[in-house]
Amino acid sequence: VAVVQPVIVNNHPASHRPVSIVTTMNTPELLNISPAVQAALRAGKAVVALESTIISHGMPYPNNLQTALEVEQVVSENGAVPATIAIIAGQPCIGLDRHQLEHIARGGQAVRKVSRRDLPLVLSQRLDGATTVSATMLLAALAGIKVFVTGGIGGVHRGGEVSMDISADLTELARTPVAVICAGAKSVLDIPRTLEYLETQGVCVAAYGTDEFPAFFTPHSGCKAPCRVNTPGEAAAMIAASHQLQLGGGLVLGVPIPESAAAEGAEVEAAISRALREAEQQGVRGNEVTPFLLERIRTLTGGKSLESNIKLVKHNACVGAAVACALSAMSLKPISKL
Repeated sequence: VAVVQPVIVNNHPASHRPVSIVTTMNTPELLNISPAVQAALRAGKAVVALESTIISHGMPYPNNLQTALEVEQVVSENGAVPATIAIIAGQPCIGLDRHQLEHIARGGQAVRKVSRRDLPLVLSQRLDGATTVSATMLLAALAGIKVFVTGGIGGVHRGGEVSMDISADLTELARTPVAVICAGAKSVLDIPRTLEYLETQGVCVAAYGTDEFPAFFTPHSGCKAPCRVNTPGEAAAMIAASHQLQLGGGLVLGVPIPESAAAEGAEVEAAISRALREAEQQGVRGNEVTPFLLERIRTLTGGKSLESNIKLVKHNACVGAAVACALSAMSLKPISKL
């Protein structure tokens, strides 16, 4: 349960405007919530959280800033309020203004990538931080945001049964009640083991309009989705049921890459297959595999992987906003009897 108290913060490097300090019953974390997001949350309107790692580490400036603004616009045009999340000068910010977005975008890879484990360090040392899926989920939940849009989730890496290289996104999904709207997991990951891990953690996984769990650049992972929903309303009903049951964890909604990006996605997928073969031939192992694959994919596609990434994120934002709007129309009251 969060208590929201509007205050004025003067001369704070993270903001030059009124903010909200949100203090939960179990943590002293302080959140700088933008006026637009605060008003939407108080009115029970649809809000969609967005991560900031894609801004700092996903592409160079100014393309990253332009993409961030365009994704926020997609959310707004589809009836929801965008809430990009980042940490600026040690303060978690929920809903960035243009100045703050540009600050993260210009900082680029010099901005620390922040997962759940990094939050104590970044806040205590008043650093800037770009939030990954896990940190974005955690901060969104503290702010009372139930829907989060991203490109794709992390997962179990190939060879993870030996290296134990498993993304913190998966454990976050097990303990943080935020629905993640994404294009699935990249095929450089071990998708069957990723789905098995999510099942073990009790995370509901659904595919949107398809029976197959998507694999980011391709709608085909070869893995049947545990369940399927066909409309934003059906997805929202699942999220509402999860909250009513007080399950405590999140939900994954896998949205296939849009047809407009399918051709580029197919080319990227071919590059992934080639990169995987090269990694095997060259004896690349352990934690060296993923960096090797990503670099080869970028080289082989001549940048098309980035173009496809942007298109699918915008598509996810469209779907996510529709789901958030449907969810906001529902009353989320605890179940007294099952």
